[in-house]
Amino acid sequence: MGIAVRAARPIVAASLAVVLLVLAAGAASGDASRRFVLIVSGADGGAESAANHVRWREALVHSLVDRMRVPREHITVLHDAADAATRSLATREHVRDALEGLASAVGARDVVLVVLLGHGTFDGVDAKFNLVGPDLEAGEWRALLEPIRGTVVVVNTTGASFPFLQRLTGPRRVVVTATSSAAQRFDTVFGEFFSQAFGDDASDLDKNGRISIGEAFTFAATRATRWYEQRGTLATERAALDDNGDGVGQPAGELGPDGAVASRLFLDPDPDESRSTDPAVSELVARRDAIERQIDEVRRKKGFMPPADYERELERLLIELARLSQRLRNRG
Repeated sequence: MGIAVRAARPIVAASLAVVLLVLAAGAASGDASRRFVLIVSGADGGAESAANHVRWREALVHSLVDRMRVPREHITVLHDAADAATRSLATREHVRDALEGLASAVGARDVVLVVLLGHGTFDGVDAKFNLVGPDLEAGEWRALLEPIRGTVVVVNTTGASFPFLQRLTGPRRVVVTATSSAAQRFDTVFGEFFSQAFGDDASDLDKNGRISIGEAFTFAATRATRWYEQRGTLATERAALDDNGDGVGQPAGELGPDGAVASRLFLDPDPDESRSTDPAVSELVARRDAIERQIDEVRRKKGFMPPADYERELERLLIELARLSQRLRNRG
């Protein structure tokens, strides 16, 4: 084991060095990261569900535009009850068109949020999100997301969503599901609370004035749990998040390997990046972000590293992160 770890370390270090060089080059040219959103509100399945889905997606779009400052032209909404002649109907063809468009437009530093509102099914083999007409199975969603170069966040708010976490996990991928086991197949309330998360100050757990993907997940999961408690009923859903690529998932409030990436992933513009047109500031931001990703990588490898090597590498990165953060504050 020791030999394998020592052999792997130079390769990892070289890869991270390449990432740093690429990010620095992008920053020097003045390229800021961008945010894109695809909301798919699938087959409604009844008047009550239809009314809920309208309310949820409208609340989500409102928060993304007004508070997260995601450009409206970067938000695509597909839904049921649309004119079949328009491109807004939530069909598999329109989902494919939207994701192929994102694959063409999104750069390596960009972030894409995909939110699925509606109903899901799982027959023990195939997990599907219910669209208008033929559905897309989780493996098909994975294939459509694969060409997107940026960081991709997928939030499946439906019942029977957990298999999506296992199928969609991967590098630069955050996957959130309303359920944490394949047995949880009933309709969920997670979608309602996730649609509120980016517009509610209570989501800002660390009170830094920003709401991360991790904080939005925790807010929605906690509110969903409280919803069942207030009604005195057994919870039929338990949300999970995976951001380390192992496909296991972690419920809100539990300690574990997931959550570090999501806690530092934001949809609103980075204040350090947007406050200045100075290329030097952009370069510092890119270097800081790269160091944070290295820290996440080291923490994921903790179980495979000698304890002394882990502590030494983590300390080095944390010191470097503190120095970069201080330099950014001095330029503020």
